[in-house]
Amino acid sequence: MGQIKWERIIAVVLIAPSVLAIAVFVYGFIGFTGYVSLSKWNNLLPDFTLVGLSNYQKLFANQRFQIDLRNTVSFTILFLFLCLVVGFLLAFFLDQRIRAEGIFRSIYLFPMAISFIVTGVVWRWLLTPGSPEMGATGVNLLFEKLGLDFLKWGWFTDPRVLHIPPDSAVGQFLGQIGLGFLASPMFGVSAGVVSLVLAAAWQMSGYTMAMYLAGLRGISDELREAARVDGASELQIMWRIILPLLRPITLSAVIILGHISLKIYDLVVSMTGPGIGFSTDVPAYFMWDTTFRGNQFARGSSIAIVLLIMVGVLIVPYLVWSTRTEAEL
Repeated sequence: MGQIKWERIIAVVLIAPSVLAIAVFVYGFIGFTGYVSLSKWNNLLPDFTLVGLSNYQKLFANQRFQIDLRNTVSFTILFLFLCLVVGFLLAFFLDQRIRAEGIFRSIYLFPMAISFIVTGVVWRWLLTPGSPEMGATGVNLLFEKLGLDFLKWGWFTDPRVLHIPPDSAVGQFLGQIGLGFLASPMFGVSAGVVSLVLAAAWQMSGYTMAMYLAGLRGISDELREAARVDGASELQIMWRIILPLLRPITLSAVIILGHISLKIYDLVVSMTGPGIGFSTDVPAYFMWDTTFRGNQFARGSSIAIVLLIMVGVLIVPYLVWSTRTEAEL
């Protein structure tokens, strides 16, 4: 009994520094940020006078923040879709036991070895559209050489918002069913966000491929052969056997990629900045700009708390589901 007691004491002593550090530098700072977001500290001199939720009310009424939320939602949806589709297709082809599989797997995973800062710099070079005086550059120059001039456009320099026109057939139909607000610029996709999605998906599709490939390799060949013996086509095997078995992989990928997209910052800094008319701005960049350039610490803290809540809404249900699943097993 004495030995067990000493082992417990040693274990507590060993983990105490980590617990204390997390309590202070994670949860303590989160609590402090939340407190500052309820205060009047919007200049260099600290002012902890509580003003309630007025900072949040002003924040959601701010046009830049509304644009940031639109950009975040559109970026997240397009980023998840592209990563999942490309990642699954790459994993599916690699699962066919092709030659030099290891080489292709390494090539697809290579972008994961670099940071979003490097990715942003490289893709900024690639997607710089050029000018009438200097001519086309990057991808636009490639399109020009291939005779595909119709594919040339401004990429991240294009301030347009791609949305459903209210007077179009789809826009009129949405209006008839009470969803006319969806045919407005606030629910569109900024052209600049598309450039960010391409760069981010290029970096993270290989990671998604690795997750799907591990899942595909975990599905036994006997299960597929049994389905073929029963007369199932390859498409039916894919739709009714493989994809349902890959749902936990898909959910994990959505959670991991989703929280990355919600707090994306470094890619925006190195590739586009806030863009023309905040066309590529995101809440994390707005938070940095507001806090460290504008010295509006209360507003910056409120943006940080909103980001925390957004990430929490995505991750907490997954953690609850994962805990319940492990308990059932």
